Amino acid sequence: MKKIIYFIATATLFVATSCTDYLDSENLYGKGLETFYKTPTDIDEAMSGIYNAIYTGGIHSEEQMAANLLDNVMLGGGGPDDKSAKWVDNFEDPNEDTYRDMWVQSYNGISRANAVIEKTANTDFSAYFKTKLEAENFKKQTIGEALFMRSFFYFRLAKFFGGVPLIIKTDGDRKVARASYSDTFAQIGSDLKLAIETMPAAPIASIPTSRYGHANKWVAEAYMARVYLFYTGYMTNIEQKATTDLPLVGGGKLGATEVTAYLNDLMTNSGHGLVSDFRNLWPYSYVNKSAGKTVLPWAATNNLNWAGQDGLTPTFGTGNKETMFVQRFSFGDWGWNAGQSYNNRLALYTSIRGNQMVPFAEGWGWCTINPKMWNDWPVTDPRREGSIIKVGESSQGTDGYQPNKGDHETGYFNKKYTRLEHDTKDGKRTMFIPMYNWTGDSSMQLTNAQDFIFMRYADVLLMHSEITKTATGINAVRARAGMPAVAYSLDAVKAERNYELAFEGLHWFDLVRWGDVKTAFNDSFPVKNSGSNATYSVKYRPETKGLMPIPETEVRLSNGVYSQNPGW
Repeated sequence: MKKIIYFIATATLFVATSCTDYLDSENLYGKGLETFYKTPTDIDEAMSGIYNAIYTGGIHSEEQMAANLLDNVMLGGGGPDDKSAKWVDNFEDPNEDTYRDMWVQSYNGISRANAVIEKTANTDFSAYFKTKLEAENFKKQTIGEALFMRSFFYFRLAKFFGGVPLIIKTDGDRKVARASYSDTFAQIGSDLKLAIETMPAAPIASIPTSRYGHANKWVAEAYMARVYLFYTGYMTNIEQKATTDLPLVGGGKLGATEVTAYLNDLMTNSGHGLVSDFRNLWPYSYVNKSAGKTVLPWAATNNLNWAGQDGLTPTFGTGNKETMFVQRFSFGDWGWNAGQSYNNRLALYTSIRGNQMVPFAEGWGWCTINPKMWNDWPVTDPRREGSIIKVGESSQGTDGYQPNKGDHETGYFNKKYTRLEHDTKDGKRTMFIPMYNWTGDSSMQLTNAQDFIFMRYADVLLMHSEITKTATGINAVRARAGMPAVAYSLDAVKAERNYELAFEGLHWFDLVRWGDVKTAFNDSFPVKNSGSNATYSVKYRPETKGLMPIPETEVRLSNGVYSQNPGW
């Protein structure tokens, strides 16, 4: 199996069960702060432990799942028993610790990153490399990568919870109060800035496939733009404290000019670019060569060919230079302590409920699509059918759809992240099983190995347009879709981000930072709830300021140090 399961190794290194606990430097494997981090192998294992913290046990703590449920273009869905999905969708808290796994895992990742940053800086690796330059580049990449991942976890926390406790040393006080929103983003920005300045500027063509899924200088530059836009937008439109600068620790700041320079560097020197067809980014365009056909007949008529998800030299696909940073997934096993955590549950949970129609496989039916999304999308834009499954369409393979199987049924489902099947010699099977020659457990809940894309180059182009207030990036993305050029406007940015990045876990945060979240939930429309006619309507609660509740367990453990977010 070619999948790189790097996240399993040394996953238990330096685990903190919450940010109010002290760092445990003893573990079952005998690897502690004083005995580890001596060799490149040690570092690789420790880095795997950092990435492992991206994965969460609770489904609502998975960033992309939570963000899509909160979004106005996706509904709660599911079945009658899937109450938590409907509560989150309706801005209610299903239980007092809905997002605790996100909180705990983020601080696990931060603790592990702190250890790698500190210990790598004081270690000489020259004995393990042919040249001093190779050893130095290894050290720089390691420290920069750990800095990026620390910023990644703090950004994840800040987007959902606002200001959070800042713990940036392995021996730091773990019972500190929540930092202000601005101080939290100053730490995020400073970590990204140092990561960019530290990591080598290696074009992606020179990065080995064994490093696919790891962060690099280009990913850090892209995230700097995302952080900059989110912070300045949130402060301006939610906090009503207009700013065009991202603060840094110590009083510095970054403005549009500096952030644009990072993007220009990425666009000029990284080697990233757009794949030829937007639809080739998604597995439904995969060509099943053994069967001599595509997974989806509609894909064949459009001459699609999946770019793959294993970098520029993939076993499957044509090579993907657009994808920049992903959450890697693999097959699961019920015997693993992590259960479904290493499986793409976004695909499982949002696939069509109660129906199995090759190539579309069955899932739990969460996050059905708001029909307004389909109706407002220009018919001439191929990304509409490239992003949304419309049921009852023979060309889409959905003419056998049986309705009345789920709640919030609209007839539209997410196509980017959906479970897929195709015919093989032994019958109908989940798409990724024959691709990776998997012979283990074939449960529908454990065979969803599609990567989740956190950052891709199209987003870089759109952010560049938004920051520079020019249409070049927008029109590059539109040209790829065969759409005509437009003049720059913020409305043009909003429309293009909505269409290009739909269902990728970004639109909710766009609504928040633009201040559009205040008016985005004012519509209602008919749906079917397990066959019964109903009206769907959700009202956003502005007093929450787009934030989720701090887990109550963490509030209690802090003994009054943490205060709960407003509205919760």
